Amino acid sequence: MKWSDWTMPAGRQVWRRHPGVRTHEQLTRAERAADRMRNLMGSWAFVFGALAFLASWMMGNKGTGFDPYPFILLNLVLSCVAALQGSILLIAAKRSDQISAELAVHDYETNKRALELIEAIHALTVAQKEAEDRP
Repeated sequence: MKWSDWTMPAGRQVWRRHPGVRTHEQLTRAERAADRMRNLMGSWAFVFGALAFLASWMMGNKGTGFDPYPFILLNLVLSCVAALQGSILLIAAKRSDQISAELAVHDYETNKRALELIEAIHALTVAQKEAEDRP
């Protein structure tokens, strides 16, 4: 398999096609949610969306709104988001560790099988060499 088979047009890796990683149907609902949240929160769209939200909140409450400066309600909302985001990031890290572990197990099993094949080929080569050396 070529490297280009493992990348998408945008350059993102498609490790989901790896035989050692469970697919969408094999994942629990929580694992799928963790993957979606990780992909959402780790994107530029999330960053720009958050900046747009903050700017619109500040512009909309510029003195006469329901949360005038110093934006106490906004600080409360941001604190809650930060607390939840920390937990979500830990869940996403745990999910990434799980994917790495699944890949490592697959690689180990592949290497173990390759070693068995190499040893079998070596034994056949030695036997063939011994058979050729006999008169």
